[in-house]
Amino acid sequence: MAQITSFTVDDLKETMRTCAGVNEAVNFDDDIADVTFEDLGYDSLAVLEMAAKLQNHLGVVIPDDAAEQLPTPRALAEYVNVRLAG
Repeated sequence: MAQITSFTVDDLKETMRTCAGVNEAVNFDDDIADVTFEDLGYDSLAVLEMAAKLQNHLGVVIPDDAAEQLPTPRALAEYVNVRLAG
């Protein structure tokens, strides 16, 4: 299996679709990169679930306190990319 070296908001959308708290009204085809998770209908538990799934899938450590400080899909994707590059 090839090592993942970059992670995009589109990649994150796939994980977002599977997490608790997904709002059926969210159109993942829209540009949601800078929309807050809260405005997308994701509560803190759903964000922590996303972080845990990404950790398991990518091997990137995302501490709970860090996940809670990442307000948008773009911020989370950038956090993951920094860790993948490091």
